[in-house]
Order: sequence, then C-alpha cells, then structure tokens
Amino acid sequence: MNRPHKTPGKLHPITVEPEPARVVVRAGGRVIADTTAALTLKESVYPAVRYIPLSDVDPAVLRPSTKQTYCPYKGDASYYSLVVTRPDTGETEELTDAVWTYEQPYPAVEAIASHVAFYPDQVEITVGE
Repeated sequence: MNRPHKTPGKLHPITVEPEPARVVVRAGGRVIADTTAALTLKESVYPAVRYIPLSDVDPAVLRPSTKQTYCPYKGDASYYSLVVTRPDTGETEELTDAVWTYEQPYPAVEAIASHVAFYPDQVEITVGE
C-alpha cells in the first residue's frame, strides 16, 4: 500500500522536546506510569501530547490491541488497551485502545520510538507533580 509520507514544515510544524516536569498517569485510581523522561510532542494546532518511555509504564496493565492507524507525519501507530484493577473496589476495568505508540516513527519524530501516549479522556495525566 502506497501511503503519503509528509515532512513537518511551516504549514504543519511538529516539535519533540524533553518534558522538564515529572509526568504521572493514573487509571482506575492507581498509578500506571511515572517518569521524569517524558517527551512533549507539539503538532500544528493540536494539543501537546506527552510521550512516556515504555519502560516507565507498568507492563502488567498493557494489553496489545489489534487497532492500527496511520499518520502521514509520524507513521504507523499501534495500540494498547489498559486493564486495571481498582484499588478501592477490587474491580477490573478495561480501557480499550487508550494507549498508542509509533514503534518505527518517521525520522522527523524518531525520538518518540519506544514511547507511548495516553488518551487524556481515558486516564488522568498530571504534569509537574
């Protein structure tokens, strides 16, 4: 399949920079990621996205998903669902396709390889805790 591959520029800028603050992600009332090594990706007019090293995410909560998407600026994205047990009730909940990653991102954003991002409407993301 021949898909477009676009390079960020004046009309569609993308920057990736180290996030100077600590980033904590919570789901189901518990911490699932905690890092001081996050990256902040700013793309055009979209809200900034924190990319967290996969090594700083609790692997017990990640379940590979079959969902895949494509971005002409970043490449192929794959997804994870989160399976968390709430500490207050002991109930397990699944947040479907709540996490995405670019395993082999395009060169302009290669820094986000081995990092994941979370949908902020499915988890709580705190910056500067």
